[in-house]
Amino acid sequence: MNWALKRRLFYLAILVAVVLIFGFLIVYKNLNKTPTCFDNKQNGEETGVDCGGSCMLACTKQVDKVTILWARAFQVVPGRFNAVAYLQNQNENTIVQKINYKFRFYDKDNIYIGKREGQTYIPPSGKFAVFAPAIDVGNSIPIYTYFEFTEDPIWVKVSPERVSVLKILVSDIKLENESVSPILSATLTNASLYRIPEISVVAILYDALGNAVSTSHTYLDVLKAEEKTQINFTWREPLKEKVVATEIIPMFNIDSAKLK
Repeated sequence: MNWALKRRLFYLAILVAVVLIFGFLIVYKNLNKTPTCFDNKQNGEETGVDCGGSCMLACTKQVDKVTILWARAFQVVPGRFNAVAYLQNQNENTIVQKINYKFRFYDKDNIYIGKREGQTYIPPSGKFAVFAPAIDVGNSIPIYTYFEFTEDPIWVKVSPERVSVLKILVSDIKLENESVSPILSATLTNASLYRIPEISVVAILYDALGNAVSTSHTYLDVLKAEEKTQINFTWREPLKEKVVATEIIPMFNIDSAKLK
């Protein structure tokens, strides 16, 4: 073997060694990539694909479905209705940031007369209400109301400490002028040190049998830390049934609250 051939083989061996080293580094890096919650794989502490364990998302199979307790439409004035779906989230520390829904309305003969679609937030641990205002169904009267979510929920975990701290208290509930122009008032108190924005508040009135007889809604842009405020709900017409109980449900996105 002459000197020139030896030199070419030496350079070739160096080139092969460099290629092998780089190839090994690339393969090793890919095989030993640190698991993340966004790699479309079940790895690390995850109990599903990019969910459970230390991931922000909760696995759908490990979360209870939201229970639809009832849905109804209530007349505001002739031809105009408010609709409410009353639901329960039994999951203590999981929420849904945003989910699409649909109300469907049918008359006494079970003939379809209209729908209302929208988006809502699902709070943790408890009962809540989805309110759809000012529904116009022409000359028809909605007797049967159906509610459904039109997409799969994306469940997000929140800390138990945040859930326990972020509560809006309701007090001083008073219903007046039932037979003329009803007014329901109450006081909302933010007992936390968090500033809570975009609060939707639904009021439901019940008769002696526990049936919902009417509903209303109001909205607060923000409730500051340790702040109290009075809210009012009004009705244009007298209530037809005797009201013996009231329920006021404040709803807000727990993740949107910020320390003052």
